[in-house]
Amino acid sequence: MFLTYKEALDWIHSRLRLGIKPGLKRMEWMMEKLGHPEKQLKTVHIGGTNGKGSTVTYLRSILQAGGYTVGTFTSPYIEHFNERISINGVPITDQEIVELANIIFPLAIELEESELGGPTEFEVITAMSMWYFAKCSSADVVIYEVGLGGRFDSTNIIQPMLSIITNIGLDHTQILGNTYEEIAFEKAGIIKKGSAVITGIKRPDALAVIEQQSAKLVTPLFRIGKEFEISGHSALPKGESFDIKTPYGYIENIKIGMMGQHQTENSGLSIMAAQYLNHVHAFKLTEKEIRIGLKNAFWPGRFEILSDQPTVIIDGAHNDEGITALTHELESRYSGRRIHIVFAALTDKKLDKMISKLDRAADRITFVSFDFPRAASASSLMEISSSSNKQVSEEWQAAITNEINQLHSTDILVITGSLYFISEVKPFLSKFFKK
Repeated sequence: MFLTYKEALDWIHSRLRLGIKPGLKRMEWMMEKLGHPEKQLKTVHIGGTNGKGSTVTYLRSILQAGGYTVGTFTSPYIEHFNERISINGVPITDQEIVELANIIFPLAIELEESELGGPTEFEVITAMSMWYFAKCSSADVVIYEVGLGGRFDSTNIIQPMLSIITNIGLDHTQILGNTYEEIAFEKAGIIKKGSAVITGIKRPDALAVIEQQSAKLVTPLFRIGKEFEISGHSALPKGESFDIKTPYGYIENIKIGMMGQHQTENSGLSIMAAQYLNHVHAFKLTEKEIRIGLKNAFWPGRFEILSDQPTVIIDGAHNDEGITALTHELESRYSGRRIHIVFAALTDKKLDKMISKLDRAADRITFVSFDFPRAASASSLMEISSSSNKQVSEEWQAAITNEINQLHSTDILVITGSLYFISEVKPFLSKFFKK
């Protein structure tokens, strides 16, 4: 039995030794033992390669503006582990983590002695969340973000009101497959019979897989650029503006506070979802509440400006698609200004294309490492780079501090890469700028 938060967290993190174990049998076993809390929840399931967290945030914020109590299950965290299980954007308490860990711990021990084997860290946290939302909260709806893939992800035991699949990229290829079609097939695994699917996928080959699975399960399908369309985009000093047309109407001059054209698509998915919930599941979300929710939505670590003078930006661009969005935004917003980039990544990413794009965007690039089991060494990252102005540092805190101190008034510092890296950088820089 765990008495302290540290004991509970140490045990949860110790499950990382089991790595990733795709499959639902351990989750189904735990849910059976717990009396199926997942069946007591009204849920929305969100998968995809990039944009999951932002889409979760937009939809949560819209639902909150409409007066609903909203649970969210997300990963990874940016500043505090408890963020992963939240109510109305507020993480659960340390004491609640302790209580939930004590509920799941005996089940994990029993599982370890069975042929199924012990649950992974992510399975433990997922089970904790389902018990919490069903038994300890008053959530009207819970939004579940897929951890990895979809078909065999531990969150995929829910029967959602609707599923959202953002875009598709070549990420986690060693597990999900090497082609867009293979990865789309894994993402399409969250589509359930009787539940609508909304997607931001544009690639014809990947979209075809979603369409086939939707047709097979006879589910309503809403595709960006087809059943709903975004137009009239313009960049704001700190955000974006756009119009949207859906089967349920037209809304113009929508404003969001998160930056990047890709955020208009993520927020567009949430608008389509909100309107579907209105018309099919008797939710009551007005256009005014949709606007308020989108304007208030904030997701840390996504093109987040931590300082204006000097300009310091953090962005969890952890794959090729994320780097493409980041470099596009830097070019469109900060053309003519010197860009300094600090980059760290995991070894299981396709790093050559990512680094090549960063090389072109950066006037100077610094490669660093951080304390994480799969973190790439700074020197290995620098070897991939062809930049004529590159440097390496195994101490990322010193590298970032040095970069900030050297910035000229018009320079831009961008710290990017793994979300696990950004989760360490954000609190470090928050303290730095407070000083």
